Parts: sequence; structure tokens; C-alpha cells
Amino acid sequence: MRIIFAGTPEFAVPSLKLLLTSEEIADKHEVCAVYTQPDRPSGRGRKLQFSPVKELALSAEVPVFQPDSLKVDSEIKHFSELQPDLMVVVAYGMILPQAILDIPKYGCINVHGSLLPRWRGAAPIQRSLMAGDEKTGVTIMRIIHKLDAGDMLHKEEYAISNRDTSEDLYNTLSELGAVGLAKVINQLESGTLQAEMQDENLVTNAEKLTKSEAELDWTQPADVLDRKIRGLNPWPVAQTLYDDQILRIWRSEPLISDQISDQIYDQKYAPGTILCTNKSLDVVTGDGLLRLHEVQLPGGKRLPIQAFLNSHQAQGKKLG
Repeated sequence: MRIIFAGTPEFAVPSLKLLLTSEEIADKHEVCAVYTQPDRPSGRGRKLQFSPVKELALSAEVPVFQPDSLKVDSEIKHFSELQPDLMVVVAYGMILPQAILDIPKYGCINVHGSLLPRWRGAAPIQRSLMAGDEKTGVTIMRIIHKLDAGDMLHKEEYAISNRDTSEDLYNTLSELGAVGLAKVINQLESGTLQAEMQDENLVTNAEKLTKSEAELDWTQPADVLDRKIRGLNPWPVAQTLYDDQILRIWRSEPLISDQISDQIYDQKYAPGTILCTNKSLDVVTGDGLLRLHEVQLPGGKRLPIQAFLNSHQAQGKKLG
């Protein structure tokens, strides 16, 4: 098959690498072109930076195309002239018009970072973690004009641990996406692929993250706050106010009841109050204590909590 690959961030790299280097796949199929987002200015010098997908494609000497839109007639014509049998899309970041979807012989498929129909949309990895889901995964699906609503072709599952951050899940699911993609391509070739419709009654929406979500509400339970901190790591990073400064919180841990002294239960502390014991920093929440492990003040580095406490008298102060 002639395959067109469309993707942009690091999440898409394992899937493209599979198509380019796997003996099982690459010996039978050809990646005839790669589509990725236009180069964006980055860093202090605002120099144009290649996407991770573009870098890999160029190193493999695969033609790279970076249109601003695929909706214009000239781009649709060019896409058709490539004569693709299949289009594989992984975090491309651009909506495909129906005219493009209709061109490949075997259609267009997408590697999506959730167990559909749960978490359609822009931030499925973060939303699954923040919601307290016990498992997540990737779904390989057919692309239709409605967002993330196509028939499901294959799923790979992953059990979420209580220490996973969004960055951890991002890396794990990017690799699982390649595993699932290989299976789907083999089934497509052998004619054994079975599609499953999504149950619209089970759909949840994974709205895009915003910086406004970073603020922590200490009246919430400790486990909810911990999931939020992990879900917002590495962006936009959970934050609160400490001595009128923004304190970013990178890592935390909710304390279970047998880790909390009876003295704390016997006293009434307002949510957000800091309690320091045995070189630890615990914060009173709406239910339980949240132990902070790594924090950052403006202009400073990320610090383990012991290093932070070496230079700050935090006992009894109130966050938020």
C-alpha cells in the first residue's frame, strides 16, 4: 500500500517510525508522503522549528508537505496525485475535509489517545487522569467528518497508576498507538479487520486545557487535587499562592488516614493551611492532607520539597 502519514508532535513519532522501519510493515508498504503542521517560531530567538514528525521524515528522506489548509482545491488535487491507498493520522492538528477523506482506497484512520467513545476531543489523556479513570489507552478508528466519531478498529488498554502524570501517559500511549497501528494495518491487508460503531450514549468530551484551570481549590479533597496536579503536568502546571507569589506544584501525594496523626484530626485547620513535620510539607484540604513533593517559585528551579523548606518557613502559612 502507498501510505500518507499526517502528524505533528512527539506523540506521532512512534507510529511513523513503525511505518518506516518495521520489517513487517515497511517491507510491504511505502510511506509516500508525510504531512505535518507548518514550522512554528519557538524559543527566545523565535526561530522556525521543525515538528518532531518532520525531523523524522526528513531523516528517512520521505517527502514532507506543510500546507496551511487541506481545504483548497490545489492541495486536494496534489493529495490525489500522490495516489494513496491509506492515510494514517496521529495528532496532526488539522481538520480533514471530506474531499480528502474520500481519496485513499482504504480510507483514513486515526490513532486517538483514549478508549473511545470516552474522551473525544483535544485533551483525552489529561481528562482521563483528572477524572480518576482506572484505565486509558488508544483507539485506532476510521476518520469521518464528525470529530472522533468514526468506527473503532482496535484498542490497546493501559491501567493508570496513582503516580502517572499526563506526560507519563503521553509517552506510554504514543508507543501503544504504534502497537495498535501495526495490528490494524496487518488486518486491513488480510481482510480480517472488523469495525465497531461507537455508542453515542457513552460519549464524553475532552475539552482543551486552559491556563485558567491551573489554580487549585484547597476545599476539594486531597485525591482530587492530586489527580489535577498530575493531569496538569507538564502543562499548564497546577499553581497556588504562597506569600503573594505563584507557587507551581509539580508533584504531590494524598495521604491516607493512617499517615495522618490524631492531633491533626483533633484540630480544625482551614483548607490551604500548611503543616510541616519531619521535613515534609502537607496541606490541609477539604478532605485529607496533600503532601507536596516538588514545587517551583517564579524565576526559580523546580525543587524537591526538602530543598524548598531549607529556605522557607512555611509552617502555618495558608496557600491560595
